Amino acid sequence: MAYQPLRGQKALVTGASSGIGEGIARALGAAGASVVVNYGTNADAAHRIADEMKADGVDAMALRADVSREDEVREMFREMLTAWGTIDILVNNAGLQRDAPFAEMTLEQWNVVLGVNLTGMFLCAREAAREMIRRGVRPEVSRAAGKIICISSVHEQIPWAGHVNYAASKGGVKLLMQSLAQELAPYRIRVNSIAPGAIQTPINRAAWETPEALAALLKLIPYGRIGLPEDIGKAAVWLASDDSDYVHGQTLFVDGGMTLYPEFAHGG
Repeated sequence: MAYQPLRGQKALVTGASSGIGEGIARALGAAGASVVVNYGTNADAAHRIADEMKADGVDAMALRADVSREDEVREMFREMLTAWGTIDILVNNAGLQRDAPFAEMTLEQWNVVLGVNLTGMFLCAREAAREMIRRGVRPEVSRAAGKIICISSVHEQIPWAGHVNYAASKGGVKLLMQSLAQELAPYRIRVNSIAPGAIQTPINRAAWETPEALAALLKLIPYGRIGLPEDIGKAAVWLASDDSDYVHGQTLFVDGGMTLYPEFAHGG
C-alpha cells in the first residue's frame, strides 16, 4: 500500500476547482485524507474532481462558498463538520488577481483581491481554529491538534508593479500566518505557508502558453522549469503530516529559485 501519512484526517482546501488548489486536494487525498473541494463558481469542475477522487477510493465532497463572505464560510464549515465531525487540515488556497496600473486601479479591484486573498484566509482559519481548539489533539491521528496551511506567493517577498493589490494581499498573508502561528502554538495547532513561484495554472496562462512567453518567464527561474500543481501538492502533504511536526510559523518557498534574484547571478 502507498504511504499515507494523512490517513484518518479531514481536510478542506479552498479554491480547489482548478490549478494549485486542485493539485493540493488530489495530493492530500492520495495521502489518505478525506478532502472537501471548495469552489466559488466552477461547480462542474469541483464536482468532477471530487468524483474522480472518490473513484480512487478517497472520501471527498465539493462544497461551494465565497470565502470572502462570512455567512458562506460558516455554512461550508457547518456542512463539513456535520458530515465528518471535525477538521484536521485547512489549506487556505483561494486567491485571485485583478491587475491594473496603480493610478488606474479601482477600489473594487482592490477590495475584491483583499477580500478573497486575505479576508478569506482570516475567515476560514478562524472557523478551523475554533474547531481544532474545541477538539484538541487526537494522538491516534496526529501529533498536532490541527494544521493550517496558507498558500501565499513569492510576492509576499518580491514587490510586483502593476499588481499592488495582489502583492499587498500576500504581504498580509505572511504576517497573518506568523501571528496565527504565535497565538495558536499553545493549542498545538501548526500554522505555515507555502509560497509558490511560477506554477503552470489557468490564472497565469499568458505567461507560459507560447514559447516566447515561456522563454521570458524562465529567465526568472534559475532551476530552468516552470512549476506544476503537484509540486505544491507534495509540499502541502509534508506540511500537513507529522513528518513536519516541528515546523511552525514558516514560509516554504517552492519557486525554482525565483526569490534568489536571478538578475544578480552574474554580478548584477
